Amino acid sequence: MWRYIKRLLIGKPLKTADEGGQSLTKFKALALLSSDALSSVAYGTEQITAVLITLSAAAMMYQIWVAALVLVLLAAITLSYQQIIHAYPSGGGAYVVASTNWGQSAGLVAGGSLLVDYMLTVAVSTTSATEAITSAIPSLYQHRVLISCLIVIGIMLLNLRGMRESASFLTLPVYLFILMILGMVIYGIFQISTGHIQYHAAANIGSPVAGMSLILFFRAFSSGSSSLTGVEAISNAVPNFKTPKSKNASGTLAIMATILAVFFGGITFLSFYMGIAPNEHVTVLSQIGEGVLGHGLLYYLLQLSTAMILAVAANTGFSAFPILAYNLAKDKFLPHAYLDKGDRLGYSNGIISLALGAIVLIQIFNGKTNSLIPLYAVGVFVPFTLSQSGMIIHWMRNRGKAWPMKMVINFIGAFISLALVVFLFLLRFENVWPYLIVMPLVLRLFYKINAHYKKVAKQLRVSDDETELTPVHHFDGSTVIVLVGGVTKVTARAVSYAQSIGDYVIAMHVSFDADPEKEHQISEEFKKEFPDVRFVDIHSSYRSITQPALRFCDVIAKRAADRNYSTTVLVPQFVPHHRWEHILHNQTSLRLRAILNSRQNIIVSTYNYHLRE
Repeated sequence: MWRYIKRLLIGKPLKTADEGGQSLTKFKALALLSSDALSSVAYGTEQITAVLITLSAAAMMYQIWVAALVLVLLAAITLSYQQIIHAYPSGGGAYVVASTNWGQSAGLVAGGSLLVDYMLTVAVSTTSATEAITSAIPSLYQHRVLISCLIVIGIMLLNLRGMRESASFLTLPVYLFILMILGMVIYGIFQISTGHIQYHAAANIGSPVAGMSLILFFRAFSSGSSSLTGVEAISNAVPNFKTPKSKNASGTLAIMATILAVFFGGITFLSFYMGIAPNEHVTVLSQIGEGVLGHGLLYYLLQLSTAMILAVAANTGFSAFPILAYNLAKDKFLPHAYLDKGDRLGYSNGIISLALGAIVLIQIFNGKTNSLIPLYAVGVFVPFTLSQSGMIIHWMRNRGKAWPMKMVINFIGAFISLALVVFLFLLRFENVWPYLIVMPLVLRLFYKINAHYKKVAKQLRVSDDETELTPVHHFDGSTVIVLVGGVTKVTARAVSYAQSIGDYVIAMHVSFDADPEKEHQISEEFKKEFPDVRFVDIHSSYRSITQPALRFCDVIAKRAADRNYSTTVLVPQFVPHHRWEHILHNQTSLRLRAILNSRQNIIVSTYNYHLRE
């Protein structure tokens, strides 16, 4: 039943060879990877006005100057990430840049910040979508947490179906939102120019405002900079683009930044001119839409498109989090389960982990966007600072064409990003203090996992005396199949044990399309270490080990049964010293034993190798 439900929700498995068909064009990539950044215009201006209104209505005039500074930062970050895309085309974004130029510890701070931030991305996007829905339908306000969680689950299922399907699904809401906001901004400016919208700002630009301070200005700037979250997602996902990957990714980033600048600038101007003030139950964007479009069909279409893009903005996190988790797992700082691709060629474990984390955050913060955004901004601007300052070191080391100018751009972005981080801690400490607790815990987890993997690798490494082990005795005619994942100390001892209980030993390995060089290396290394043992490489097109292994064992067992011989399948596994360490390793042996136990003519045996530490 579970298999049928899974196929219904997720779809049939795709072959590894089909991965090229999952690559993104600029058109689809803009929908898939820019929804977070573009959707932030729905609450970016509101975050600025929410700070300024605490002083007076006249202070709302400063939103124009705050927006101008945000746009300067957007330009610096965009140019900087375009450089990162070309310099590090393998993806990984801030984590790879910081690790390469500042060292592994800085890279882990960037990576850990982004992992938490992508969970916050999903939480903020879905709670903002819910606010847009409840602005139009106030009776749903008390159910906002449930609505947000259901949106997260829906987007998770969409991403489990694969990147191509999620990109196709997102095309409508993203481009509808672009059309509606662009139309609203243009029509609003037209109505202003024709006098149909009156000037309602409490103070003119440049007018002195009593009580206004530099601290309040930068507090508003730090809140408004939340509009820039999501800009880094494209640099993380460069491998997902069609060739030429770097060129297409860079072009998509430029298009996204241009649209974001026009929307953010236009909405902020309309908010100032119309004298819009933040309201707990009605968003600033909703008030602007009602003032420009009226309360008719176009207004509800604007609210619908806003709710849709805020909901699907979470998809940026679902696109970037699994790839970042993959890079950290590849470097042995996260469990190896994040390296595995699911049936639809997506990193399913990363997708599910992100959804669970976002649901927990929504529950903790009771679905309130304003409580999440300051912490959200810290998680973005710490990696921004590390990546852009890392690029300064990159240019000093590697130089290249026009490197002084590129370094100046990176310096501007790094300086403003660092200033924002400082302001957030000084001015919004009551909201961002959890970062100082979460990040040390995340870093400790990274190092704990990494230390475990290093100890395991050291204990499993084959030494010269491992292949010299001699079998004790034989049982004539019996066949033993040893399942081999790689050439390790476990493999060596399991093969030796198989030779002691069987007359004919076969080493069976299942290979995938993902890394043919690695698979060839395993084959050559095994044949070199065990020249007298038959090595069989079974190819799997679907990243599945159990089914190919079962089919091969069935064939061998049938042949042995015809000659009245027994067949034993030996499943080697190492047993970690501590129970909690089991979650750091793929439980392939459990799945293999479970499926092989269904065969009457096969004896299933386990070879346990216990780790010392």
